[in-house]
Amino acid sequence: MEIVTAVLTLLLSMFILYILLFLIFNYLIEPVYMMAFNRPIYVHFYPVSRQLEPSHIFILENEFRFYRKLSEKRKHYFRHRVSVFIKHYEFAGRDGLIVTEEMKVKIAATAVMLTFGMRSFLSKLFSVIILYPDAFLSANGEDYHKGEFNPRVGAVVFSWKHFSEGLQYDNDNLNLGLHEFAHVLHIDSTKLRRPGSSAVIYDDMFARLMGYLQQPLNREKLVDAGYFREYAYTNQYEFIAVILEHFFETPAEFRQRFPKLYSIVARMINYREG
Repeated sequence: MEIVTAVLTLLLSMFILYILLFLIFNYLIEPVYMMAFNRPIYVHFYPVSRQLEPSHIFILENEFRFYRKLSEKRKHYFRHRVSVFIKHYEFAGRDGLIVTEEMKVKIAATAVMLTFGMRSFLSKLFSVIILYPDAFLSANGEDYHKGEFNPRVGAVVFSWKHFSEGLQYDNDNLNLGLHEFAHVLHIDSTKLRRPGSSAVIYDDMFARLMGYLQQPLNREKLVDAGYFREYAYTNQYEFIAVILEHFFETPAEFRQRFPKLYSIVARMINYREG
């Protein structure tokens, strides 16, 4: 009996210590670190790593320039996240479209690419990804869309035709997958801001980005350059989605044309080369 009591006391003490360390790290140490260095203490830590099938890795190597530029260690992290993403969300085809493993890998890799600099990469704002063969009737029942994010029903919806075109032409600054997942990331980070999380950095940098955009000379320069399509200026949600498309599709041109804006976006998603 004494041994059992001792063991239980030890386990309770360890549990309390774990909770204390967790709270100290998340609400004191990392927030202070973020204030000093504007990045999380760590991003990738996976005690149990998941792998992909060789055929899935082949898709990443051939379809994603972002993945090809990563170091071998970071490719390992990327593959883990793709595997976790695929298992975490439901994929559903509509209008006779059969969802294949290739489709799942391409969609997951697009989302992972966008959030690769963030520790938390799985959003709770949606649970299903719905795919149509082509443009589909939107939730309002009036317009046809190529893609949409509907947080009320927890769904991200794509026209597979247009999603595929976004990957096929990877330097035209039109990437439907990046665009819709950017909407998810933006709402997730600005509405569900948590202390000590990557969302804090995103939210702070987004405020700085809006400050940049609200300067008349900066906005005039952006509009006159014609680099970002007019749709970007519809509202803040479309602006961030469009500039993230440009950030990944034509990064060199973006950085050359608007170095300050590029730097803000890079810090916002904690992006690092390679």
